[in-house]
Amino acid sequence: MATKGHNEVKESLREMTRIFRPKDPKKFVKEYVRKYHIMGGYEEELTLVVENELGKLNSSVS
Repeated sequence: MATKGHNEVKESLREMTRIFRPKDPKKFVKEYVRKYHIMGGYEEELTLVVENELGKLNSSVS
């Protein structure tokens, strides 16, 4: 995945995480990868992005 495209995917995923606030980050990423035809091998990295964003959201709510 190209750097520019990779950053766009991460930013899109962060935004969707803020909107949907998924309960299961792994399942959310798996559905995102399937729906948007993201190349395989990035699931773990994208899951970390979702988990970090959820952590930020939870800490700002408290």
